[in-house]
Amino acid sequence: WGRCASSCPGLCRPSASGRSLPAMLHLISRYVLAAAFVGAGLLHFLKPETYLRIMPPALPAPLALVYVSGFFEVVGALGLLYGPTRWWAALGLVLLLAAVFPANVYMAQIAGQLRVPDWAAWGRLPLQALLMWWVWTARR
Repeated sequence: WGRCASSCPGLCRPSASGRSLPAMLHLISRYVLAAAFVGAGLLHFLKPETYLRIMPPALPAPLALVYVSGFFEVVGALGLLYGPTRWWAALGLVLLLAAVFPANVYMAQIAGQLRVPDWAAWGRLPLQALLMWWVWTARR
């Protein structure tokens, strides 16, 4: 984000805050991402039954796993906002997204039971890769 490839004059010049437009967009993107993870993480505690329904039956201690993943979503989100922990938080969130991927696959497999349209449940799977990319770009 430090370099600007724009041909528009002034687009990449620092604003009154000292940041270029791309840098401001990156910062806003990081805050939006962190807010989304905090919200999702808190929902693990407020509505655990939602996450328990998509937990693959082979996994042990499903409620504990829901709480642990929610906790790390919140911690990772907050870590994205603090420079010294940003890289580690991004890595942790990417690993967390990989760890919960089986629950997303299971959700797609039982979409009918959950009253979720098949297209939405299966279409959500490739979005995990996009979310992982977004998290990883937030580390800078």
